[in-house]
Amino acid sequence: MPIGPVTMFAIYVVCWWVVLFTVLPLGTSREVHEPPTDGRQWGAPEAPNLKRKFITTSWVSALVWLVVMALVYIGWMPLPDLAPPV
Repeated sequence: MPIGPVTMFAIYVVCWWVVLFTVLPLGTSREVHEPPTDGRQWGAPEAPNLKRKFITTSWVSALVWLVVMALVYIGWMPLPDLAPPV
């Protein structure tokens, strides 16, 4: 069963979001903070490094996507046929 480019992109987006929420807590530490006086949140990290985390998320999710696509193409993880029978 061939997979269209829209389905492949949708699978990549799902992989990207799952990997993002896995990567976000990396690199944060439990530091002792002074009470913030400028309206910041207590638990917010000083340097979240979001650009680095988004880049890491993109290449890790590309690897995960390749594995998922390989499993779909060899038949170990078949996608359901959503079209009604004719």
